[in-house]
Amino acid sequence: MKIILTHEVEKLGEAGEVVTVKDGYARNFLLPRGYATVWTKGAQRQIDQIAASRRKRATEDIEQAREIREALEANVLTITKTAGANGRLFGAVSTADVAVVASEVAGKPVDRRSVNLHTNIKSVGEYTGQVKLHADVVANIKVSVIAE
Repeated sequence: MKIILTHEVEKLGEAGEVVTVKDGYARNFLLPRGYATVWTKGAQRQIDQIAASRRKRATEDIEQAREIREALEANVLTITKTAGANGRLFGAVSTADVAVVASEVAGKPVDRRSVNLHTNIKSVGEYTGQVKLHADVVANIKVSVIAE
């Protein structure tokens, strides 16, 4: 049975792909859960239009991601947190905290799920991390945590 995936399915494909699977797998698993729809000629035309718009948007996005990368790598992201006398933070610096500061620096929203800190930040100091802005663009960031 030919189906169009509406969500990413592990070991099968990503959203928007047309795949052929056994009838029972499609009828009993993929279709009831909303992971796929049945393939038709009209749906294929719609997928082709969506793919064309994605390709156009991807070229614009990669240029924008490179600009954001330059802005993030040029600056040190400074985060202020409450800390004890020995420099240990009350709590930790999360990826959401870094994403908020990165969004302010870049001028564009940065998703917290795209931030990768190499370690848990639980004390004052300098740290490094990465922000995945696009499939091909990764920014290496420097995070400075100072006591409030």
